[in-house]
Amino acid sequence: MSIENYRVNRQIRAREVRVIDGEGEQVGVMTIEQARKMAEESQLDLVEVSPMARPPVCRIMDYGKFKYAQRKKDRQSGKKVAAGGLKELRVRPAIDDHDLEYRLQNGRRFLEDGHKVQVVCIFRGRQMAHPQHGYDVMRKVKESLGDISKVEAEPKMTGNRMTMMLSRKAGV
Repeated sequence: MSIENYRVNRQIRAREVRVIDGEGEQVGVMTIEQARKMAEESQLDLVEVSPMARPPVCRIMDYGKFKYAQRKKDRQSGKKVAAGGLKELRVRPAIDDHDLEYRLQNGRRFLEDGHKVQVVCIFRGRQMAHPQHGYDVMRKVKESLGDISKVEAEPKMTGNRMTMMLSRKAGV
C-alpha cells in the first residue's frame, strides 16, 4: 500500500473500527468518534492501516514519522534491484595475456556482485578465417573463471562475433 492510500483522522469513513494504540497494544472495537478522541488526547493521528478488515483496523501513531519511514524503506528496496544484471567482457582473438588478465579481474568482480557475464570476442578482417583463435580465448576465460562461474551458453559464432554466457555457481 503506497503512502497516499492511507486514510487519516477525518478521512476514515467507517462507523466502528478496531484500534491499536501507540505502543502496539490492541484496545478493541469502538466507534470512530471514540477512536479519534483517543488519538487527539495522545496528540497523535488515527491511521487506517487495514481498510478491508471487518471492522477496519486503525492505529494511533505519528503519521509524519510513519510517512518518513515508509519513504526511506521504499528507497532502500529500490537499491537492491540493480544486482543481477548482465555485464559484458569484450575480448579479441589476438588479445595480449596482460589485457586478458585485466578483463578477467573485471569479470570475476562482476560475477561476485551477482551479475551474469557475457563474453564477446570480436573478429575483424582476416581474423574471421581463424575462429579457433577465438575459441582459444574463450577456453582461457572459462578456465580462469571456472572456480566461481558456470557456462550458461557455450561459445557460439554469430557473424563477426563469438559469444559465451557465464553465471555464478550456486553456493560460491
